[in-house]
Amino acid sequence: MNSGKSVLVVVDMQNGFVSTRARPIVPHVVDLVRRWEELDRDVVYTRFLNQPDSQFTRLIHWERFMPGEEETEIIPELAESAARWSVIDKPAQYSPFTPEFTRMVHRNGWNEMVICGIATESCVMKTACDAFELGYTPWVVTDACTSHGDPKRHDAGLLTMKYFIGRDQLVTADHVLNNNAKAA
Repeated sequence: MNSGKSVLVVVDMQNGFVSTRARPIVPHVVDLVRRWEELDRDVVYTRFLNQPDSQFTRLIHWERFMPGEEETEIIPELAESAARWSVIDKPAQYSPFTPEFTRMVHRNGWNEMVICGIATESCVMKTACDAFELGYTPWVVTDACTSHGDPKRHDAGLLTMKYFIGRDQLVTADHVLNNNAKAA
């Protein structure tokens, strides 16, 4: 990792996304967040919120995750941490690059984004690709992200990101934490 100013972006660790298949990733994300916070580094959480007239509803026919539903809330294991940091609501979009998040990135001088969470093949990948295209350095923590669906989707997301953002940008939690501890 470079010596830039990093932020940990915890993508969509929400009740409704932590399926039986995704549940095993929870301790890994919780541990990454805890150890990142111990390094006194910034954290941002994202939360997907669907809308009745969104493209998700109209084109994909996916009508879950409407505002105010329990499934939209950050999982209990991360709720205390999320309460200390900002939670960026993504109104029916994959990426957190809303005007609010973009202002936050500029205000804090973040130029590296360490990305973990759910789902590797959609929101994690879109966050990493948007960061890449906007000139930030994305780092995807492969052992702290997963799909809430078929494990093949997770693998497909990682494979695609190797080509979209560079294979060296896919790292483990230990790699990220060791490199950020040296930069502290």
